This record gives sequence, C-alpha cells and structure tokens, in this order.
Amino acid sequence: MKKCFTLLAALLCLPLCLMAVETDYMKDPKYLLGAVPEVDGIVTFQKNFTVTEKSEQQIYDILRVYTRNSLLTGGIPNQQPEYTRIVSEDRSSGTIVARVEEYMTFSHVLINLDRTRFRYMLTASVKGQRVSLILTQISYYYNEDKDGKNGETYKAEEWITDKVAVNRKGTRLYPRSGKFRRMTVDRVEAIFDGYMEALSTMEAEGQVLKKKRKGIIEE
Repeated sequence: MKKCFTLLAALLCLPLCLMAVETDYMKDPKYLLGAVPEVDGIVTFQKNFTVTEKSEQQIYDILRVYTRNSLLTGGIPNQQPEYTRIVSEDRSSGTIVARVEEYMTFSHVLINLDRTRFRYMLTASVKGQRVSLILTQISYYYNEDKDGKNGETYKAEEWITDKVAVNRKGTRLYPRSGKFRRMTVDRVEAIFDGYMEALSTMEAEGQVLKKKRKGIIEE
C-alpha cells in the first residue's frame, strides 16, 4: 500500500516538474526574439563556414556521406517516410539537397507520448573551401492517430516565428507553439554542428584519435 501511495505521489508531481522545465525554456533568451530567422518571409536557418584543411572534393564527399548516413537513416524507425529522400546531388556545383522527415519528441512520460513529425529541406553546398548549409521549408505534422492519419499540419511561418511564438514584450514564448520553436532551434543547431564535426580534423592525443573543431572557420 505504501508503494502505491509513493507511486501516486510521484505521478501527481510529474506535471509540476514538467511545468518547471517549461518555464525555464520559455524565458530563455536563446529562444526569444531573433532565434528563428526569416528570409523574404520564409523561415530559413543558415550556417556558413570555411574548411581550411580539406579540398573541395573531400568536403563534398563528406557532406554527401553525412547527409545520407546521419539525416536520411536517423529519422522514423522502421518506416520509409515519403518526405525523406535525396532530391539532388550535383558534384559539379558541389550541392546536395535533401528532404527530411523525422520525429521530434517533446515529452514521453509513461504512456503519454507528445511528439510531432518535423519536415524540412536541407541544402548543403561547397565552393572552394566555403560550406553553406541552408535549412528551410519547415513544417510539422502533429496529433496524428496511431495509423499516422488525422493530424494537424503547421508551417513554420505560421507557428514558430517571432510574431506568432513570442509575446509582444519579447520576454516569453507562448506555451503551445513555444515547444515547437525551442525544439526546432535546438535541432537545427545540432544538425549544423554535426556537419561541422564531420568536417573537423582528427588529432592524436596520446594513443587516441579525437575529433576537435579544428580546421573550421565560422562566419
């Protein structure tokens, strides 16, 4: 009986713990004004950097392999989402374009799984030693049923921009769209960091090779 009461108390405390976490990120400057950039009214994340210790051909090959191995196979388990594919690979222009669909999980507490499908287009290109990463055409498919149907589709422009996701004072995220905004900012950062890590130089420390952010100059 005592164990039952303990479990019940823990379950009752879960919403309060989640609210505390929510409050922390909802006021975090990292996710407030300017965190979601727009180009001509379209949400567009960009990252430019120079790789100093590799040739254009080497850089292109790494971009290609990383896109295929880390984005296209790291999405929804045991499925082949219609939105996940290589759109084009052009070695002559040094450009790779991919459409990706992956699950973005907000919380998973016991049987309560809160997640959305996160869809976007990513363009990775190299010219000389300069790399450009662009992530845009973002949308979300949320509240789907167990068969993957009857969900709600939101475009980033109507859901996570400064205008619709941040309060007028610029001090707080709105609760519902705010979680999409926060997770999107973090995920895009992780994707861009992943590419830079893949292009970083391996260095020996004693008998162990470790990857450091060496040979990368960010703009």
